[in-house]
Amino acid sequence: MEKLIYRITLLFTTLFLSFSLSSLSCPTIHDVLRSKGLPAGLLPQEVDSYTLDNDGRLEVFLAAPCLAKSVTGMRFDSVVRANLSYGSLVGVEGLSQFELFLWLSVKDIVVKKPDTGVIIIDIGVAYKQLSRSLFEDPPKCLPHGTKNVFNFLRFFNYLFSFS
Repeated sequence: MEKLIYRITLLFTTLFLSFSLSSLSCPTIHDVLRSKGLPAGLLPQEVDSYTLDNDGRLEVFLAAPCLAKSVTGMRFDSVVRANLSYGSLVGVEGLSQFELFLWLSVKDIVVKKPDTGVIIIDIGVAYKQLSRSLFEDPPKCLPHGTKNVFNFLRFFNYLFSFS
């Protein structure tokens, strides 16, 4: 009888701990972006994990490179890095934007004045001012292999579809 009580106690303790620990889960990267004054749609739905150092160094991990539709196209490498501070992602690596049939590396993403609803994206050769509302929801990302022409054509069709 004593062994039975011990086993039942052990079972309930294990169940209690597992439920307690699951409630301590980390916020999603999209929650982190929102808490820093940035829209969640700057990164795709398919983020597997991320690390954020105390100094703001952010690394976002995806299972594979992918392509997403925003105003134009966005290409995400399997790892995206940036320095995250309130209202900005600076020194971005692993993110490109499709402009005039070219993929241009995104350098910085900044919300200058949150009340204006404008995001400034530095693509090296120009600054794009876009409405923050275009990035509120995380986009769906299509797989992108480096040599897979079919995926690029599928993305190109997706990018210019009007549905």
